[in-house]
Amino acid sequence: MDCIGFLALAAEASKPTKAIRIEEIDIVPIDFIWEQITSLSWLHAVIAISFGVVWLLYGWRIFKILVVISFALLGLYLGINIGKQLSGDQVNVNNEVWAGVIGLALFAFVSVPLMRWCVCALGAVAGGILTSGLWYAFGLPQVYMWAGGVIGVVAGGMISFIVFKIAVMLFTSLGGGAITLVGILSLLHHYETKMVEPPTTNIHDLIFDNQWFLPAVLILPTVIGIITQNKLIKHSDRWEL
Repeated sequence: MDCIGFLALAAEASKPTKAIRIEEIDIVPIDFIWEQITSLSWLHAVIAISFGVVWLLYGWRIFKILVVISFALLGLYLGINIGKQLSGDQVNVNNEVWAGVIGLALFAFVSVPLMRWCVCALGAVAGGILTSGLWYAFGLPQVYMWAGGVIGVVAGGMISFIVFKIAVMLFTSLGGGAITLVGILSLLHHYETKMVEPPTTNIHDLIFDNQWFLPAVLILPTVIGIITQNKLIKHSDRWEL
C-alpha cells in the first residue's frame, strides 16, 4: 500500500460515526400500550371501563381480592418466563403452562397472609409509576426515567407503611384508572376509525406525538379515585384490613 492510499484509509477511519443521543433512547413501551388499546373490541372496551370504574371508586371495599389477583398475575408472568428459561432452545409449552400455574398459585397463596406487605408493595409501585409518568410527560431523557421511578417508589412505600389506607387508595385508584383509560381510548379509536367519514387518527396522534397526554389522562382519574375513595372510607362504619 502506497503512502497516499494509507493516508486516505486513515482519513476515512477518522470520520466520526453517527452517535445515538441519550435523549433519543425510548424506554416507554408506547407501541405495546397502543397494541393493547387497538386489540380490544368495543364489547371488551365497555367491560374494561365497567370493571375499571368499580376498581377506581370502590377498590377499597374489594382490595383484598384485587391484591390476590395482582400477585397471582405476577406469579403467572414470572412462572411462564421461568418455564421458558428451563426449556432452553426447545419450545415446551407444557413446561411454560405448568410453571405459570405454579407461580400463579404460589403468589396468590402467599399474598393472603402477607396482605399488608403486599398492599404496601403495590402502593410503592403505584408511586413509582406516577413519578415515572411525570418524568415522561415533561420530556426528560427516558434513559434516566429509573431515577424518577425510584423517587416515587421510595415515597409511595414510606407513605404506604405509615398510612395503610393511602396505599389501598393509591394502588386501586391507579389500577382502576389505567383499565378505564385503556377502555375509553379503545372506544374512541373504534369511533374515529369506523364511524367517522373520513376516518381520523386523533387518538393515535395524541399518544405518539404528545408525551404529556398519557400521563395526564392517567393521573387525572387516579386523583379523582383517591379523593372519592377517601370520602367513602370516612363515611364507612367499619373499614379494616
